[in-house]
Amino acid sequence: MSIKSLGAKIFAKRIRKKIDKWANNPIKTQERVFRELVKSAKDTVFGKDHNFQNIKSYTDFTTQVPIRDYEQLRPYVDKVVKGESDILWPGKPLYFAKTSGTTSGAKYIPLTKASIPTHIRAARNAILCYIAESGKTDFVDGKMIFLQGSPELTEKNGINLGRLSGIVAHYVPRYLQKNRLPSWEANCIEDWEQKVDAIVEETVHENMTIISGIPPWVQMYFEKLQKKTGKSIGELFKNFQLFIYGGVNFEPYKSTFETLIGRKVPSIELYPASEGFFAFQDKQNEKGMLLQLDSGMFYEFVKADEFFEENPKRISIGEVEVGTNYVMLISSNAGLWAYNIGDTVQFTSTSPYRVTVSGRIKHFISAFGEHVIGKEVEQAIKEGSEVVGVMIKEFTVAPEINPNGSELPYHEWFIEFQEEPKDIQRLATEIDNSLRKQNAYYDDLIVGNILRTLKITKVPKEGFNNYMKSIGKLGGQNKLPRLSNDRKIADSLTGLIDK
Repeated sequence: MSIKSLGAKIFAKRIRKKIDKWANNPIKTQERVFRELVKSAKDTVFGKDHNFQNIKSYTDFTTQVPIRDYEQLRPYVDKVVKGESDILWPGKPLYFAKTSGTTSGAKYIPLTKASIPTHIRAARNAILCYIAESGKTDFVDGKMIFLQGSPELTEKNGINLGRLSGIVAHYVPRYLQKNRLPSWEANCIEDWEQKVDAIVEETVHENMTIISGIPPWVQMYFEKLQKKTGKSIGELFKNFQLFIYGGVNFEPYKSTFETLIGRKVPSIELYPASEGFFAFQDKQNEKGMLLQLDSGMFYEFVKADEFFEENPKRISIGEVEVGTNYVMLISSNAGLWAYNIGDTVQFTSTSPYRVTVSGRIKHFISAFGEHVIGKEVEQAIKEGSEVVGVMIKEFTVAPEINPNGSELPYHEWFIEFQEEPKDIQRLATEIDNSLRKQNAYYDDLIVGNILRTLKITKVPKEGFNNYMKSIGKLGGQNKLPRLSNDRKIADSLTGLIDK
């Protein structure tokens, strides 16, 4: 065992104890974070506007601070972007994480001196928890790759600006620098396909032990490696021991990854975002990710089916229930307050608090009142593909409200296969049956002849990549929505398929 491996094992045990301490005292931990946040920001413009000086309880906070999304918080953010100080958080942010907004155009999420370390620590602690649990440390001596956005930053009114993954790349610990790939030059390539080609060339002969990234883009990397060498990833990288991912549910990709790798590889799921690093998988055999209650973020939750009511009830961590679909709100040391990040989550455990991401509050299908969410379609395609024995590369779902002729409306599933199944109708039936078991509203609509069973539309090879390229979102942190309540994506895909 190398000195680095031994040090990692000792450090991992120490960090695990610290995590257990706050995880076993969740209510007190969140109360402390809440008090610290309000106290720190009481003299900011936002704090004065919302009477932070007199906020003594969570009830006071919900009365004084309304729920906001980016567009609603934008008047304050715009002042920060202009270079003004003490607006949302004391001083000025160190960075802006630039993301794509659906209604706001570009979004500028502040990252402060207080918030940046929480992103770094959470990513580190996810690996340390794995080491503490498994006792495995050999991978720390190999090469590690993180498929991410460009680390090149620009400047906006004296504040550095870039993608979150690119910003975080500047904080890779010194002891990992020699192990880390790709090179700075390859990482800075903007064109995603060129970037992956360069990464393939740099890593093909290396001892890769950790590979990390959003599953569809890692899949592209694996496929290019396989095409170049004719070998499975497990054969090429004999010491590949850990896959770290986030951004999308891994389950629909799992069988394809196992085929590409040629064996099973342990994985760690992360839940990072520009607004904060919310959770990570801390146990291999426990469902869900440990919610980061001690990372400068105070969490609130609203039941998803009540969210669009005029005054939805907000609750703190002590009132949540396992299995309920919640919209998650955060207040943070980056200066976000009662902020709707857009995600819906479900708790898998409250001792400790672990969550899964169930979807996006704006990404659902309810054209007929069916209330189908991302978690349900992902589970359905997983179960259907396992029964039929087919590998799915990518998919998305949309309603067809006005079909031709006298046909009933239906859900249209656009699927790109690794290899096309022999019986595509059986796959459709299995997916539909799974969805009906999960969602009583959808089942009622089928039984009542309001909807017919789903239809599958085959997307040709590279069809989804071509779609993402056509809208300028190929690679990086960009993700294809699993489902939509309209035909915007569906019509674009149909146009590409018909060409």
